[in-house]
Amino acid sequence: MKLSDFVVPDAIITDLAVPNKEGAIRALVGSLKACGIIAADSEDSIVAAIMKREELGSTGIGNGVAVPHTKHPSVTKLVAAIALTKQGVDFASLDGNSVHILFLLVSPPDRPGDHLRGLENISRHLRNPNFCSFLKQAKTKDDVLTLLQDADNNQLG
Repeated sequence: MKLSDFVVPDAIITDLAVPNKEGAIRALVGSLKACGIIAADSEDSIVAAIMKREELGSTGIGNGVAVPHTKHPSVTKLVAAIALTKQGVDFASLDGNSVHILFLLVSPPDRPGDHLRGLENISRHLRNPNFCSFLKQAKTKDDVLTLLQDADNNQLG
């Protein structure tokens, strides 16, 4: 599975400016709604499901990265949105630092294997310091898409 298999290009936000974790999650889910991936009437329940998941433990995994995720019946396949924020968002991360890179993942409940493979793929790339460094420097959606393609092709070292 490659990042390009499930990251929705039009759901990439390179200049996220929100006051808190819920604002970030709402913006990411909203980006999926704006490009027609999720229905408007599912937006609030997806946000609620992700916030409920956050109550179990923060998906802020450290090093300025968070991977909020949920399973939801409104999607038929694994989808992801990405947001980058310069000022950072308090995500109650494991290391206490603000988050600057967010990957939001939504998958259908009947495809748990895809959900796990998506999380594994994202976390593998996010452990690569080159990937995170280049992602933080990305200015446009095209920059992010090029980086995802390079990561898919193992061209980041």
